[in-house]
Amino acid sequence: MNLKKYFVRALHRLQKGPGYTYKELLVWYCDNTNTHGPKRIIKEGPKKKLIWFFLTLLFASLVFWQWGILINTYLSYNVTSSLSIGFKTMKFPAVTVCNANPFKYSEVKHLLKELDRLIEAALERILQPAVGNSSENISPPLDLGLWHQIPLVLIDEHDKDNPVILDIFESNQTAGGNQTAGGNQTAAGNQTAGGNQTAGGNQIAAGNQTTAGNQTVAGNQTTAGNQTAAPPAPANMTSEEKKYKLAVKLCSHQGSNNCTYRNFTSAAQAVTEWYILQSTSILSKVPLQERIRMGYQAEDMILACLYGAEPCNYKNFTQIYHPDHGNCYIFNWGMDEEALNSSNPGAEFGLKLILDISQQDYIPYLSSAAGARLMLHQQKSFPFLKDQGIYAMAGTETSIGVLVDELERMGYPYSDCTVNGSDVPVKNLYSQYNTSYSIQACLRSCFQNHMIEICGCGHYMFPLPEGVNYCNNEDNPGWAYCYSSLRSSIRHRQICIDSCKETCNDTQYKMTISMADWPSEASEDWIFHILSYERDMSTNVTLDRNGIIKLNIYFQEYNYRTISESAATTIVWLLSSLGGQFGFWMGGSVLCLIEFGEIIIDSLWITVINVISWCKGLKQKRVQARYPDTPPTVSELVEAHTNLGFQHEDAGALPPDEALPPEPGTPPPNYDSLRVQPLDVLSPDSDAETE
Repeated sequence: MNLKKYFVRALHRLQKGPGYTYKELLVWYCDNTNTHGPKRIIKEGPKKKLIWFFLTLLFASLVFWQWGILINTYLSYNVTSSLSIGFKTMKFPAVTVCNANPFKYSEVKHLLKELDRLIEAALERILQPAVGNSSENISPPLDLGLWHQIPLVLIDEHDKDNPVILDIFESNQTAGGNQTAGGNQTAAGNQTAGGNQTAGGNQIAAGNQTTAGNQTVAGNQTTAGNQTAAPPAPANMTSEEKKYKLAVKLCSHQGSNNCTYRNFTSAAQAVTEWYILQSTSILSKVPLQERIRMGYQAEDMILACLYGAEPCNYKNFTQIYHPDHGNCYIFNWGMDEEALNSSNPGAEFGLKLILDISQQDYIPYLSSAAGARLMLHQQKSFPFLKDQGIYAMAGTETSIGVLVDELERMGYPYSDCTVNGSDVPVKNLYSQYNTSYSIQACLRSCFQNHMIEICGCGHYMFPLPEGVNYCNNEDNPGWAYCYSSLRSSIRHRQICIDSCKETCNDTQYKMTISMADWPSEASEDWIFHILSYERDMSTNVTLDRNGIIKLNIYFQEYNYRTISESAATTIVWLLSSLGGQFGFWMGGSVLCLIEFGEIIIDSLWITVINVISWCKGLKQKRVQARYPDTPPTVSELVEAHTNLGFQHEDAGALPPDEALPPEPGTPPPNYDSLRVQPLDVLSPDSDAETE
């Protein structure tokens, strides 16, 4: 109750002066406010009153419009970037070096033997050999079961409306009728073109040949057992008329018509992609330790090392296994020891390496590029060489000058960045390496999670969570089709992009690269002798220019650039801008806003008074509805309370001719006579009266 009284008194205090109607309140406000305009409305004549009312309304609208723009600008949380240049002793970056070829061919040849025989036979048919050069009698027979899992096909596009799908090792060629095969389009059908076909030189295939639909088979064909060469174009056909494309056929499962064809503009691209898919399936079943053993070892790859004036060797490198490049070695990773500082800029104070990539032991169909793959990155971060690495060419000395850019982003709500990845909904699969968060790790982890969820297995190129196996053709026949569909899916890609975040603080290394032949012709003899002796303890030269690389990595200067973000709009900017617009258009200030708040409170109070009055009136109407006639008097109410038999009769309850005569009132009983008294107390007179 005290709180209620205090509240009522406070509202009464607020109600001094304005009155108890909205009109009185508005007149009081216009007469007492410090804002220009309202006072002139009530004091000027009719014409000027109308003019000032229009001007006041116009400028008030402009103020609110400007305020909306300013508030929207502030809530957009824009940032400005500033560049500052500093000078300090900096940590030398982590340097990751890998071989472009992931495995020694001599170590994996037994695993890829059948695959190599298949691709060699396929290339003979693709290249249309002349008579006498074809592999008609292949012994032992080819493993076509491996081929049919992910086959290469030729697409004849002479008739674009009815392209013909030709499997290189199939005698029953499949055409799509009115279906097309290109890009990711599906072609299937029941049309066949085969029989006992023979070809020689530039002869056109003939014999018991059966065609269906609009399919045409012509050209040089070679048969070997149950194998039929794909039909090439005639020798006199121009390059514009040769409309055969090589594609990789991917099906949801073997024998299914739900297939997609990945077209390539060059057969070299198609062969490389096909070989990568097939080798991925084979190598995914090899244990990790065995894959590490088949890769290039640090003592064989790193021939010489020098950091500044301090010698180093392969033991100063940390080995990790990278699916794309096999064994990789990281210098100054900072996992077990403190990161090294660079004492001075310049090539003499950087890292010098001599590497041997053993190019003669490359896998011929897997690695078409020769050299070393290297990357500069922060300590304790995983190297994503496929995205951010660079190549160093064999037989050269490559000098890499480094400049450092430090990026400092503002967090939420100015940008959607993360400090350590803890607020990212994607599970980081690269955390098993104890590395820091990066957006590349998040994107690959997201893709692998989708791969596991949709395809039922994980891709060989990405880490695996516990309890999941890598995809292979035997256990997951349709994995390549699923992987290709998922990789080309824009929806899944966008999900990963929306889920992953950039890091708020990042360090980028800008590189200036220069190369020269190394060693020179005058010095290559003694250099190769020394390096061969140091590695193999042999007086014979075991190294050559095709396998040797020299690297120089150093800071160009100690100037580092810091690119930092700051808020473009602050709360101080917002308040000053709001006040400036209000003062310019209406001549107002913060006190005018307080006055406006006061009139709002008074209006609410008047509304409360009106509501209370309305409630009281409603209550009185309900009482009148309960007693439609004259309400009973006080004596009638007392009589009804003391005499339970008393009933107040309404005048209109009965018709006048049937109204009952009034009953006489009964006096209240003597309650003392009802008390029970003992027998000995009763007097003889009372007994006589009883008798």
